[in-house]
Amino acid sequence: MDQTYLNERTEAVESDYMQLVGFTIGKETFGVDILMVQEIIRSAPITAVPNSPDFIEGVINLRGSIIPVIDLRKRLNLRKKASEIPITWILIINVDERVTGFIVDSVTKVLKIQTARIEPPPDIVVAGLKSQYIHGVCEIDTGLLILLDFSRILEVKEIKKLKEFDKK
Repeated sequence: MDQTYLNERTEAVESDYMQLVGFTIGKETFGVDILMVQEIIRSAPITAVPNSPDFIEGVINLRGSIIPVIDLRKRLNLRKKASEIPITWILIINVDERVTGFIVDSVTKVLKIQTARIEPPPDIVVAGLKSQYIHGVCEIDTGLLILLDFSRILEVKEIKKLKEFDKK
């Protein structure tokens, strides 16, 4: 067989897959496109910012850059159980050229998912405007994986509020 054909075929098969960083909040498993993840860090000292929205935990200093940190549990309105562990992981994600930290309970592993297996979220889920950040769902070994679109997690007015951190 022609090597060019084999290379093109391999690229076509690879493009049928999506690599995701898996993470959990409570019992739910989520995923984000690996290309958006800049790094994953253990919890860092977070400085609270007065008069910030409830879901913004504060800011961290990451190698000289001040980065806002969002509690993803609060942003997604997931209830916290008293028995759950405290903050353990921060996903540093590059969203539309804006670096933001998102607090999650744990980071599981890198997942390679066939794009054909990703289904749009059920209509009942996307009926509310607040769920526009759910990109899709797919079944994995441990249950359902919810793919989040981090470019839609924040509303326009919230992004403007985050931009104020840059000016401080």
